[in-house]
Amino acid sequence: MISSLLRDGVLIIIGIICAAFGLESFLLPNNFIDGGATGIALLVSEVNQIPLSYVLIIVNIPFIIIGYTIIGKEFTIKAALAITGLAIVLATVHFPQVTHDNTLVSVFGGFFLGMGIGLAVRGGAVLDGTEILAIRLSRKFSTTIGDIIIVFNILVFAIATRYLTMDSVLYSMVTYLSASKTLEFVIEGIEEYTGVTIISAHSEEIRAAIIEKVGRGVTVYNGKRGYGKHGPTNDVDIIFTVITRLEISKLTAEIEKIDPHAFVVMNSIKDTKGGMIKKRRHKN
Repeated sequence: MISSLLRDGVLIIIGIICAAFGLESFLLPNNFIDGGATGIALLVSEVNQIPLSYVLIIVNIPFIIIGYTIIGKEFTIKAALAITGLAIVLATVHFPQVTHDNTLVSVFGGFFLGMGIGLAVRGGAVLDGTEILAIRLSRKFSTTIGDIIIVFNILVFAIATRYLTMDSVLYSMVTYLSASKTLEFVIEGIEEYTGVTIISAHSEEIRAAIIEKVGRGVTVYNGKRGYGKHGPTNDVDIIFTVITRLEISKLTAEIEKIDPHAFVVMNSIKDTKGGMIKKRRHKN
């Protein structure tokens, strides 16, 4: 328990430093904003000349309250501490401006901000409360979290066009894209898992290849083919395995060697629990 809290605390602290560096050294000096709650805070701070540290706390208070009702007390405490910590760092630590090039500012400002938010999420907290609101609204309106976030950010950037130059808004959209992709990578990492379903007449050979060549475990389902050009239904073994994104090309190559006509379906997996998903050791 203590080691887990310590690990979460270290991730949150590093996340705060990365986010503060991205804001102070890139975005703030060039009047760029991001999407989400952070974007709202940056816009309000720029238009009203209010210190960002104050605005960040005020803007995120409603999101933290929503988080308490739908996620829980522990998350709320971590989120409140993380956002307060970011505000304190912004108010007391001043990072130097790194570059004046707008393209570099938008890309690397988004990169460091996204990394900071992602590390905080891995530590069980948030530095931007947009996804909390998205979870709440998605449950209420029966839509996806991604759709809510997109609509929310469209509104943020549409409002920004009234107060910032069009160039700043467009560069800010690049900042948002950079931050969101970095956030996704930090949370899911290089070990993002992909579920692969394979239907083939050569299922036994493919099963053996996955175990011996790719080094992954498999699950075999008993299924039936539907009626088609090959005739009526017949029994078939359906193979399911979980691999990382780096192993997709290797698995595809092994399947191609055995059965070029195999039917393969791949789905991204956000999380896994239990079972054996680590790479198996095998002899070449």
